[in-house]
Amino acid sequence: MIAAAAIADLSGKWIASLKDPDGNDHTLRLVLKVDGDKLTGTAQSEGDPLNIEEGKVTGDDFSFKVTDNGGTVVPVYGKYVAQGDSISLNFEQNGTKFHATFKRDAGQ
Repeated sequence: MIAAAAIADLSGKWIASLKDPDGNDHTLRLVLKVDGDKLTGTAQSEGDPLNIEEGKVTGDDFSFKVTDNGGTVVPVYGKYVAQGDSISLNFEQNGTKFHATFKRDAGQ
């Protein structure tokens, strides 16, 4: 029951900064909603938010897919860290692996 309560805290707005291979910084935003083992919401870098597809929650781990504006499906894997109130997120896009640590977005 504690794990279910902790993962419910995954719901909300999250923000991270990500450096691309060229050294440019990008702001990433997540808006997440947990309902049982289902995860919905949006992910956004530049441009319009992308809908989260096939979102699943298992314990502190979660996964989802987004389809970018070019039609590429990007699988995303994450872990909610209740102690630090943060999200550790991994994804691969165009052959490059990325990692970002999200903190709760207090500005919105």
